Amino acid sequence: MKIAVLAVQGAFIEHEKKLEKLGAQCIELRKKENLEEDFDGLVLPGGESTVQGKLLKELGMFDALKEKIEAGMPVLATCAGLILLAKDLTNDDHRYFATLPVSVRRNAYGRQLGSFHTTEEFEGIGKVPMTFIRAPFVEKAEEGVKVLAKADGNIVAVQYKNQIGMSFHPELDEDDRIHQLFLDTVKKNDEIKMGVCICQKQNGI
Repeated sequence: MKIAVLAVQGAFIEHEKKLEKLGAQCIELRKKENLEEDFDGLVLPGGESTVQGKLLKELGMFDALKEKIEAGMPVLATCAGLILLAKDLTNDDHRYFATLPVSVRRNAYGRQLGSFHTTEEFEGIGKVPMTFIRAPFVEKAEEGVKVLAKADGNIVAVQYKNQIGMSFHPELDEDDRIHQLFLDTVKKNDEIKMGVCICQKQNGI
């Protein structure tokens, strides 16, 4: 299983270490040519979403990645990554991939609570540690979006089809279960694609 990690800015190395620990192979997306390599899933890490969005376009990777996401490639997006996926930003005019039908507030906790740590329930996993750093949260999730976790009443993790987005940084804590959930999603998607290919061959398509 090969996972591509956006590596133009932000906390991408920590994601790579987690995924490799769980048995995945990682490649770094730094330039357009990296997209020529096959991969099964995508990680959009935390960092500065405005910088990441600008670099994705300047480096010629934006359109190809958006196409892959829209086609169903599994994505794990944390903090800035959630902002890149969001359909709408309630306090910012920028829009990026806009593939995840949620409204997100950037720097939602303000400067005083810019960084904090808590433990909350995550659907399908149980209680997980959550590290927030100048974090956004989801103000509104549209129909079809599954809420995976809340903190202080705010939505901080969601899933829509194969896109998993969260406000916090699971790569900074010892718990590996969220990354394992992502890899399970990738594996399931690969099995579905393989089944479709076999079916098409059998039918001569």
